[in-house]
Amino acid sequence: MGRPDNKSVPLCVDLDGTLLRTDLLFEGLLAIATNWRLLHRLPRLLTNRGARLKQLVAELATIDPALLPYNKNLLDDLRHRRAAGQSLVMTTGADARAAHAIADHLDLFDEVICSDGARNLVGEVKAGALVERFGRKNFAYVGNAQHDVLVWREAHSIVIVNAGSRVGKQARNCGALVEAEFNDHSSLLRACWQAMRPQLWARNLLVFVPMIMAHAAGDRSAWISALWMFVALCATASGTYLVNDLSDLAADRRHARKCNRPLASGMLPITTAIGLAIVLIALGFGIAAALDALPVLFIYVAASLSYSFFFKDFPIVDVVMLAGLSTLRLLAGSVATGHSVSPWLVAFFGFLFLNVALMKRADEMMAVEGASSDAVALRRGYRTSDVTRLQILGGAATLASGIVLALFIGSTPASAQYRSPELLWALVPLVTFWQCRLWLSTLRREMHDDPIVYVARDWVSWLVAACILALFTAASYGLAPSSSG
Repeated sequence: MGRPDNKSVPLCVDLDGTLLRTDLLFEGLLAIATNWRLLHRLPRLLTNRGARLKQLVAELATIDPALLPYNKNLLDDLRHRRAAGQSLVMTTGADARAAHAIADHLDLFDEVICSDGARNLVGEVKAGALVERFGRKNFAYVGNAQHDVLVWREAHSIVIVNAGSRVGKQARNCGALVEAEFNDHSSLLRACWQAMRPQLWARNLLVFVPMIMAHAAGDRSAWISALWMFVALCATASGTYLVNDLSDLAADRRHARKCNRPLASGMLPITTAIGLAIVLIALGFGIAAALDALPVLFIYVAASLSYSFFFKDFPIVDVVMLAGLSTLRLLAGSVATGHSVSPWLVAFFGFLFLNVALMKRADEMMAVEGASSDAVALRRGYRTSDVTRLQILGGAATLASGIVLALFIGSTPASAQYRSPELLWALVPLVTFWQCRLWLSTLRREMHDDPIVYVARDWVSWLVAACILALFTAASYGLAPSSSG
């Protein structure tokens, strides 16, 4: 018998890792693990395997097909084939509930062949099912993974999607016609690096503040300890950022810009993100233990995880926790270097970071485009109509930080620590101006999600930082002009 032409055979399309840039089983397990109402079901759930596990996960987890990361190039090709009259068949190891939901959403497929709770449709089982349904060499198959090689061997023609070099070579040696290849996946290392958010490591520079404020800039051992604490916080914070992205996956996919994050876009696999988070947090704990600063870092991680899984949903509580997490970096630097932080310093930075957190929330609420004034953003307890209230609270935090700074400058400790403490009074209007300007940028929608990233790229903020450093240096060394008369 001669082989049929390409258009006369049905095109059978794999789902996980092929049409989708993710795996539905892991998506479902993550949805269960990040829902405190379902979390207790997870240990017993994992005693199952294969098709039964997929079925139970699909019954418990709620996954919106519209939010899943699709392979857009392949999807466009499938739409073109469908318009040309070729029959499309979804052929997936995913459970029937999830597979049919996606098929209904896409409205592309003439038939769905999938796992059913008893039969796990992968590898040899999938190959046998397709041969039984269509006959050997009477179907085309689109796949991406090692277990798809067994299916490709039985196919008339094949389409290779984002396969590794080894799998791609095996696919080409199957004896089937290679119709097309889609390779649009980026470097995994690059995706890991982006998911770690190195642009936010600037927050961890706070570990150097206690040492500097204690006038111990010449303490070499303190610098070394602070540097290692900085590395520990960078690793730990990046691990918690990954956990936060995992817990906030659905919300990020709804967001205009966050949908491009490595996890939300499917560029970083869920399993890789979980493994990387564990390694980073363990690394941070190891360094902190060597510095005798493990308790403070443990508190930081515990607070970060409770924020990601629970407190993020509660308005005002969430911004207070964010301010507290930033202030913990000061305490970490204090413990690592042995230089204490004054209550004045903790209070000032507490109000400052509360203000920054309020800016972040206001920017997020303004980014909810097309929503009514009473719309509530997913995983946030705020309404878009709360922006004015957040601005008022931010103004109060700005005022409070300025008052704390002024009270410190006029205090006895400041007179004892600085030769020319009167120079420090210039800090009050300078810091107040800087915070007000950040609010103006936020309300003009120039902030783009995170004030820390904005500050790092803002030349005015760098100029303000230089002026602050110059004022502290002048006050410390007594460079104030002498009065005459």
